[in-house]
Amino acid sequence: MPGLPAGHAAALPRKRMAACVLLRDPTGRVLLVEPSYKDYWELPGGCVEADESPYDAAVRELSEELGIRVTPGRLLIADWVPASPQRTEGVIFMFDGGFLHAAAAAQIRLDQDELLSWAWCTAAEADARLPGLQARRVRAAVRAADEQVAGYLEDGRWRC
Repeated sequence: MPGLPAGHAAALPRKRMAACVLLRDPTGRVLLVEPSYKDYWELPGGCVEADESPYDAAVRELSEELGIRVTPGRLLIADWVPASPQRTEGVIFMFDGGFLHAAAAAQIRLDQDELLSWAWCTAAEADARLPGLQARRVRAAVRAADEQVAGYLEDGRWRC
């Protein structure tokens, strides 16, 4: 970069990034997936790879995990998550996948190496299946989608 000392960019901190998609059925239930490598459910999505945008990661993850092609809409939330003993700090981007009707949902083909199952979940069912942080994030994303706003969260809690 012009004007910066050699090696400056390499010394900057790096953050973990993930992207996921909020998909709902016509009744408003949220699509959750059950990973084979975790003991809890989550939204479809995953890590943003090197030189990949969060949006492209969301599209790729839906294709890999569910076997469907969805063009996500706008960004619903960005959630900064502090480090914990289980993970490094990170930023999670959640995009609006809109409503997936029965014919489209019938096309779902799970990546059997990564996912055990998927389910449409009411808010109460999502709260029961998701860890606290992810449950807060899903509630925030549903709110953002319904109110046509975007939100910034920290640890799954609205900041602005």
